[in-house]
Amino acid sequence: MRNKKTMFITQAAIIAAMYAALTYAQNFLLPGTTSMAVQFRASEALNVLALFTPAAIPGLTLGCVVSNLYNIGSGLPLDMIFGSLATLGSAICMYLLRKACVNGYPLTAMLMPAIWNGVIVGWEIEYFFIEGKFEPIGFLTQGGFVALGELAVMFTLGTGLFYAIKKHNIDKQLKNNRTPG
Repeated sequence: MRNKKTMFITQAAIIAAMYAALTYAQNFLLPGTTSMAVQFRASEALNVLALFTPAAIPGLTLGCVVSNLYNIGSGLPLDMIFGSLATLGSAICMYLLRKACVNGYPLTAMLMPAIWNGVIVGWEIEYFFIEGKFEPIGFLTQGGFVALGELAVMFTLGTGLFYAIKKHNIDKQLKNNRTPG
C-alpha cells in the first residue's frame, strides 16, 4: 500500500466507516442523541482528523452521508444533504487552518464544526422544520443549540483525540501519506 492514491482512498474509507459506525452505535445506545437540535454526536470528534490528513475531508463527508441515512426513516431526509454539506465545509476549513495554532492548539480549526453546523443546520431546522415563516431569532436559537453541541464535542472528545494523536505520533504516520500522487 505504498501508492499514495491507494493510501488516500483507504484512509478516507476507514474514516467514513468509523464515523458512520460511531454514529449508529451511539444512536442505538442513546436514541436521538445524534439527530436532535442539541446533540452530542461523538463521531464529530473525528473532525480532528482533518488537521492531519486531507483524506479526512471526503471520509468525514461520506461518513456523515451514510450515518444520516438513518435520519431519512425519521423524516429528516434533508439532514443527509445539509448536514453533510456542513461537515464538508468544516473539514475543508479545518484542513486549511491546521497550522493556525495558539500554544500548539488549533483553536480556530476546532471552532469550524460549530460554525458550519450552527449556520447550515440551524438554517435547515428553522427553514424546513419550524412551522410558519423564517424568523431570524429562531435561526439564531436553533443555530446556537447546534453549535453548542458541536463545541461540547470538539472541546472534550475532539481535544482528547487531538492530543492522543500527537502523543502517539500518529500525526506523523498520517502526514507521510498526505496527498494523492
